[in-house]
Amino acid sequence: MKQPWYLKSPPLIAGVDEAGRGPLAGPVMAAAVILDPNRPIAGLADSKQLTERRREVLAAEIRAKALVWAVGRAEAFEIDAINILQATLLAMQRAVRGLSVAPARVLVDGSHCPTLACPTDAIVRGDVTVAAISAASILAKVERDRELLILHGRYPCYGFDRHKGYPTPFHRAALEIHGVSPEHRRSFAPVRAVLKRFREA
Repeated sequence: MKQPWYLKSPPLIAGVDEAGRGPLAGPVMAAAVILDPNRPIAGLADSKQLTERRREVLAAEIRAKALVWAVGRAEAFEIDAINILQATLLAMQRAVRGLSVAPARVLVDGSHCPTLACPTDAIVRGDVTVAAISAASILAKVERDRELLILHGRYPCYGFDRHKGYPTPFHRAALEIHGVSPEHRRSFAPVRAVLKRFREA
């Protein structure tokens, strides 16, 4: 007998977003989240609109309440090999593949979709309008910030704990003084320029 519509579970929709496309160093990270409709999370928003402390609190709640979540990443050397857009899509693929439950559909923030086994939709400003994407945005940002703190422990001269790899004046000055670390993205113009100057010195 066919199951009545009112007994059917809603389709599992995963939200996906990334963090770390713009920095000069470190991985690009992506998160995939399937929220539990029976355990709503108040205050979900684009991670860039939240304080660091609020992101941390919400990330813990997302991990505790979501049906499933996973994080994927692409390393600096992969970014250099295939470019930042393709590396971002690769990180998204890895995040979705890391889910312990396969989603029926994936909603991605932005205008590009990774190639996946299920239907996928790109939603511009989805991190503002779709709760699952907001949750993924928060997780991706928190996980990447933690990764940059680890890198700061390995390479303290660059101040990764301060700028998380973004091209701030402090970071660019540190590059001029100390050169390029193994975690820097050599295909990015400011890093490439430093490498050129060091070779010519």
